[in-house]
Amino acid sequence: MTTKVNKNLEEQVTYLQQELSDLSNELYSQQKEIKDLKKEITDLNKRIIEMDGEIASGAIKEDKKPPHY
Repeated sequence: MTTKVNKNLEEQVTYLQQELSDLSNELYSQQKEIKDLKKEITDLNKRIIEMDGEIASGAIKEDKKPPHY
Protein backbone atom coordinates (compact mmCIF):
# COMPACT_ATOMS: atom_id res chain seq x y z
CA MET A 1 0.00 0.00 0.00
CA THR A 2 2.82 2.41 0.83
CA THR A 3 4.34 1.81 -2.58
CA LYS A 4 1.06 2.64 -4.26
CA VAL A 5 0.73 5.87 -2.23
CA ASN A 6 4.31 6.83 -3.04
CA LYS A 7 3.75 6.19 -6.73
CA ASN A 8 0.58 8.28 -6.65
CA LEU A 9 2.38 11.12 -4.89
CA GLU A 10 5.27 10.97 -7.37
CA GLU A 11 2.80 11.20 -10.27
CA GLN A 12 1.13 14.20 -8.67
CA VAL A 13 4.47 15.92 -8.08
CA THR A 14 5.51 15.26 -11.67
CA TYR A 15 2.20 16.66 -12.94
CA LEU A 16 2.50 19.76 -10.76
CA GLN A 17 6.09 20.34 -11.87
CA GLN A 18 4.96 20.24 -15.50
CA GLU A 19 2.08 22.62 -14.78
CA LEU A 20 4.44 25.00 -13.00
CA SER A 21 6.82 24.90 -15.94
CA ASP A 22 3.97 25.59 -18.38
CA LEU A 23 2.74 28.52 -16.29
CA SER A 24 6.24 29.93 -16.04
CA ASN A 25 6.65 29.77 -19.82
CA GLU A 26 3.29 31.44 -20.36
CA LEU A 27 4.14 34.18 -17.88
CA TYR A 28 7.45 34.83 -19.65
CA SER A 29 5.65 35.00 -22.99
CA GLN A 30 3.06 37.44 -21.67
CA GLN A 31 5.71 39.64 -20.05
CA LYS A 32 7.59 39.81 -23.35
CA GLU A 33 4.39 40.69 -25.22
CA ILE A 34 3.56 43.43 -22.68
CA LYS A 35 7.06 44.87 -23.05
CA ASP A 36 6.74 44.87 -26.86
CA LEU A 37 3.30 46.50 -26.70
CA LYS A 38 4.55 49.21 -24.33
CA LYS A 39 7.37 49.99 -26.75
CA GLU A 40 4.90 50.15 -29.63
CA ILE A 41 2.65 52.52 -27.66
CA THR A 42 5.64 54.74 -26.86
CA ASP A 43 6.65 54.81 -30.53
CA LEU A 44 3.10 55.65 -31.61
CA ASN A 45 2.89 58.45 -29.05
CA LYS A 46 6.13 59.91 -30.42
CA ARG A 47 4.71 59.78 -33.95
CA ILE A 48 1.52 61.50 -32.80
CA ILE A 49 3.53 64.29 -31.16
CA GLU A 50 5.61 64.70 -34.33
CA MET A 51 2.48 64.82 -36.49
CA ASP A 52 0.86 67.35 -34.15
CA GLY A 53 3.94 69.52 -34.53
CA GLU A 54 3.83 69.22 -38.30
CA ILE A 55 0.13 70.06 -38.37
CA ALA A 56 0.64 73.05 -36.07
CA SER A 57 3.54 74.39 -38.13
CA GLY A 58 1.52 73.83 -41.32
CA ALA A 59 -1.40 75.74 -39.84
CA ILE A 60 0.88 78.64 -38.93
CA LYS A 61 2.24 78.75 -42.48
CA GLU A 62 -1.28 78.75 -43.92
CA ASP A 63 -2.27 81.68 -41.68
CA LYS A 64 0.47 83.91 -43.10
CA LYS A 65 -0.36 85.95 -46.16
CA PRO A 66 1.78 85.36 -49.22
CA PRO A 67 4.48 88.02 -49.84
CA HIS A 68 2.68 89.53 -52.86
CA TYR A 69 -0.30 90.78 -50.81
